Amino acid sequence: MSLKSLPIPPIPEEVVRIAHAVFPRGNVFMQVRDALGTIYTDEAFTDLFPTHGQPAFAPWRLALVTIFPFLEGLTDRQAADAVRDRLAWKYALSLELCDAGFHHTVLSEFRARLVEGKAEQRLLDLL
Repeated sequence: MSLKSLPIPPIPEEVVRIAHAVFPRGNVFMQVRDALGTIYTDEAFTDLFPTHGQPAFAPWRLALVTIFPFLEGLTDRQAADAVRDRLAWKYALSLELCDAGFHHTVLSEFRARLVEGKAEQRLLDLL
């Protein structure tokens, strides 16, 4: 997986509209995005990815999806499903409603990159 760093997109308007209708007071994942922004950037993880090859899922999103399951005690498979089916996660990750997310093994691959690059602490430092 190679890193093709792109600007972090805004939250899609439809997702914002529906999320605020469903959660008028927000929820923890929406509040993370609203209060802290995206927290992470792709540039913070550039050194962990090659420059050539199949494009990787955005590292800033993977970093958030690595943190989010701890709030609810989710497995990687459940976290990948949450990216696909949870409105508040789509909001926090700037994903369209129809975004299919990624295979759950992408999370363990990302964590392996963090460990191999001795970058585990980076997630907490940036947070």
